Amino acid sequence: MSDTVTAFALATFAIDEVATPVLVVADDVYDIRTILPGVERTGDLFGAWDENLDTLASFLVEPTAPPLSRDRLEQDGRVRVLPPVQPVGPILAAGVNYREHILQMAVAHKLGQDGASDEQLLADAAAEIDRRVATGDPYVWTGLPSAVSGAYDDIQLPDIGTSVDWEAELGVVLGRRAYRVDTANALDYVAGYVIVNDVSARSLVPRPDVAMVGTDWFRAKNHPTFFPTGPLLVPARFVADPMDLDIQLRLNGELKQDSSTANMAFGVRELISYASSIAALEPGDVVITGSPAGNGSHWKRFLQGGDVVEITISGLGTQRTSVKSPTGSLPPWQASRARGEDV
Repeated sequence: MSDTVTAFALATFAIDEVATPVLVVADDVYDIRTILPGVERTGDLFGAWDENLDTLASFLVEPTAPPLSRDRLEQDGRVRVLPPVQPVGPILAAGVNYREHILQMAVAHKLGQDGASDEQLLADAAAEIDRRVATGDPYVWTGLPSAVSGAYDDIQLPDIGTSVDWEAELGVVLGRRAYRVDTANALDYVAGYVIVNDVSARSLVPRPDVAMVGTDWFRAKNHPTFFPTGPLLVPARFVADPMDLDIQLRLNGELKQDSSTANMAFGVRELISYASSIAALEPGDVVITGSPAGNGSHWKRFLQGGDVVEITISGLGTQRTSVKSPTGSLPPWQASRARGEDV
């Protein structure tokens, strides 16, 4: 594509409760369905991703349809911002992937070294990071698409678990099927990038009742609204270097996370290559790449009802979510266990 091509992003709006894929450029929003007949959702673009982007770019040179009315878009209750892409398969999530985050966790959680000084914990953790990057593998777990929510939707605190934490992350959306992909070519499989908040109930991670397993990411990270995503899907062709993006999170206006994707232990290329060495990744799959330092575990302050979380990644926009208190009603399984009964 020419350097003069207008950069744009994709989003999904619910307009009068109808999910609508839209093209976002500057202050204008266009209904993609009027440009690409047959495309009813963002996921429909992946079948011919590059060709479809070329068509959208050509449209912007001389638009043949007007943008959506600002009055209509700004009318209360008529428009809701949905996730820009709704994954069908599991979310692939990299854990412990930012150096400073790993160092903070080593000190906060001791990791089996209760008697060690902070200096020793930091030195041991730094050596382990270097060893793992040189000779080891990324740590990747899977999340459920049912936990994905929009960039301005509320985060609903669950009725089980406490210490619910934030994790600002760069999300990578696949545009082609990827299996056993070489690191050097991994970015060729990327459709675009999104903001994701990987919300986690820290108290639900340990499983002392299943000592041989130790942790339970399923129950800690898959509650509804625990993967706020978007607002924008920015095509990879408009992101010069995914490993040079500023990433910030603010809680009630106070800066809590302030880092760069350059601080990942394993970069986007390595994560795609590793994940595709195990599983076949499909178009629309999302890989989230880990969170930098500054989580609630570090600040000893977790999410509460009434909080407002804002995440900005350079070039990808800002998501803003409010936090809702637990409903106060236990799910049947936990309620029965509390009574000592079978479900």
